[in-house]
Amino acid sequence: MLSMNKLVLSPLVRVFLFAIATMFAATNFADDSKQPLQLAALSDGFDAEQTYMMSCFACHSSGAAGAPKVGAGNAAEWEPRLEKGLDVVVANAINGVNTMPPKGLCFSCTDDDLRAIVDYMIANSK
Repeated sequence: MLSMNKLVLSPLVRVFLFAIATMFAATNFADDSKQPLQLAALSDGFDAEQTYMMSCFACHSSGAAGAPKVGAGNAAEWEPRLEKGLDVVVANAINGVNTMPPKGLCFSCTDDDLRAIVDYMIANSK
């Protein structure tokens, strides 16, 4: 039986708590003064930026577990991945790679939605 101390210290619980805290901070402290980059809606009501903030931000904002960072000035982090081609990067997002789970935990995302999120992350990392 797991003790509360072991449960709190488990890596999965830490990642989950970090993701929840990050989403809370992003939601409550986001700068709404900038117009977000708009991409074509692929699924009904799909928003690449919003979905990125909910499913990808926790790791891709900090570089956790080697995730390429997203944000101005981070294009170099994406270059080695893009050398393999955008289709490979999207396939990794769909299937998971290294410690990234399949679909980056966006289980409601279609493959086209994930491609739009990857495009969003790359476009916002220049």
